[in-house]
Amino acid sequence: MLILRTVRCPYCGESYETNVDASGGSQEYIEDCTVCCRPVVFKLTADDEGHLLDLETRREED
Repeated sequence: MLILRTVRCPYCGESYETNVDASGGSQEYIEDCTVCCRPVVFKLTADDEGHLLDLETRREED
């Protein structure tokens, strides 16, 4: 199940919308910022039923 979320890029500071999928459980992945194209690390936390609990973004080098 895709969920539309607004996130803030840790590089350029701009907010943009992205789809996240919590059905696969907790995960970490990289997606390029739609504004500045830099690689943003997403840390998605989900419960056992696939509900999104938390979504964090950070710089790749952090």
